[in-house]
Amino acid sequence: MQINFQDLLSTGAHFGHVTRKWHPSYKPFILMEKNGIHIINLEETIQRLNKAIDFIQDVVRRNGEILFVGTKKQARDIVQQEADRCGMFYVVERWLGGTLTNFSTIKKSIKRLQLLEKEGSAIYENLTKKEIQQLNRERIKLSDQHRGIKDMRRLPDVLVVVDADYESTAIREANRLEIPIVAIVDSNTDPTPIDYPIPANDDSIRTIQLIISAITDAIISARGKEEEFEEKASEGTTEKVGAEKSLVDKAPRKEAAVKTTGSLGETQKKVAKSETVETPSTPESEKKTEDE
Repeated sequence: MQINFQDLLSTGAHFGHVTRKWHPSYKPFILMEKNGIHIINLEETIQRLNKAIDFIQDVVRRNGEILFVGTKKQARDIVQQEADRCGMFYVVERWLGGTLTNFSTIKKSIKRLQLLEKEGSAIYENLTKKEIQQLNRERIKLSDQHRGIKDMRRLPDVLVVVDADYESTAIREANRLEIPIVAIVDSNTDPTPIDYPIPANDDSIRTIQLIISAITDAIISARGKEEEFEEKASEGTTEKVGAEKSLVDKAPRKEAAVKTTGSLGETQKKVAKSETVETPSTPESEKKTEDE
């Protein structure tokens, strides 16, 4: 999937928050201010997305695991759908404190869930109807909490986050464990704790869909290449495969990335000056222009 400047512009990715809500550390990503709203520099968005995609593809080629995090209403369905599409893990319900820093306890909770889900489990023997109902309620609760990480055996290699400000607990845990973070950051967010920040409107459903889909396509593409090399190796051409793989690693990996031009900033300024920045009609952007 290739994304260009026009794709981002059409989804409203350039709309930041009202100026009074901005974070000073976000200044390098701001193009201009118009009608009390910060306009995000989409040239920076494209460049940062390219870097994030390259990094994620390298991790996936080394059999790394990605954890998608998006618990806000606009992101839940998108994150779950895209994580399932690329076979990675996700958290779309409330982030449980200690999901990363206290992962041993989370694994015990997951084992408890697996025991409750097992048909004919001895745990249900000789219980009253009320006790069985209590276990069923516990099973449903645990199933909701661990839905996307039930099969996660170890800590993830990368966190992909929608709205770093909203998911601040997950960001702190990942930073403490030195897990790299790729995150969509809006103008009200401090990008410094993020390893690979992607400046964009994190309240727009279409923007979230566009960026997360690009990352998912990159994961699928990287996995496809990895499987191709494994097939060649199984045919007894190990040396040839090693040479081919080194060439691929040196070549630009832009299957799911986007291309930039030096004139994007000027183009966006012209577009921003010619358009009237008002409250968009889409529900996801209502938050952008609300008053106190």
